[in-house]
Amino acid sequence: MTENTVSNAVAVRDNGPEAIVRQHRDDLTLVLPTHVKGETWMRLATGALRRDENLRRTAARNPGSLMNALLECARLGHEPGTEAYYLVPFGNEVQGIEGYRGIVERIYRAGAVKAVKAEVVYENDHFEYHPGMDRPEHKPDYFGDRGRIVGAYAYGVFQDGSTSKVVLINRAYIDKVKKESKGSDRASSPWVKWEEGMVLKTVARRLEPWVPTAVEWRNEPAPQPDSAPVLPAGDGPAAIAPAALEDDVDEGPIEAEFVDDEPSAGWPSAAQPGSGARA
Repeated sequence: MTENTVSNAVAVRDNGPEAIVRQHRDDLTLVLPTHVKGETWMRLATGALRRDENLRRTAARNPGSLMNALLECARLGHEPGTEAYYLVPFGNEVQGIEGYRGIVERIYRAGAVKAVKAEVVYENDHFEYHPGMDRPEHKPDYFGDRGRIVGAYAYGVFQDGSTSKVVLINRAYIDKVKKESKGSDRASSPWVKWEEGMVLKTVARRLEPWVPTAVEWRNEPAPQPDSAPVLPAGDGPAAIAPAALEDDVDEGPIEAEFVDDEPSAGWPSAAQPGSGARA
């Protein structure tokens, strides 16, 4: 390796997006919840840039979009470049995308919910639900032809065994969200590559208003809602426990809501956060 090559490599390291992230370490780690270690978080942020050359090039062109994505990631208490929060190059900007796991994790952090149930319903599944039922009756044939996706549902099980509001989405709602999502018809779109994961994320978003969520892990369970119905012991399908999240199949990056904010003072003036449909 020549002296010139070494000098160029050092210059790239010292002036690239990783250097910008390090320069704003205090701004980023200041908003981290206490359960996230700042040093670990910073290593994951710079590591994500090193692993993905396309991401790195996009961040170099528009460092402000990278900083806004990382700030939102830190605020939510997620680790960047993981299944909880993706950093995705899209055109000339870096978009931060909270994954399905990230949403479910925030629900568990609040302490009120001990299990989250979210399922996609296919046209050949047996599915029954009406307002008088505590939970849907869903019997999929996992080894048969389930047909196309027709909807999804989600609910939380509180610490006392009661059930949150059951939220449902139908095919028309799924198609509406997909249509409003930027580039959803492209072969590289998560709606094309991981449709089931996108539908799960969409219905998890609909569940958020009906269960507590938090960016910080709580030591004590959150208060239970007074109106929540109590279920008989053993009723209902198996739910997703917190530990099961680590063994879940990675559904790939899935799109989330982006909020147009002004860049923080002192951050690169090119900061222009992306916009997209809330799924």
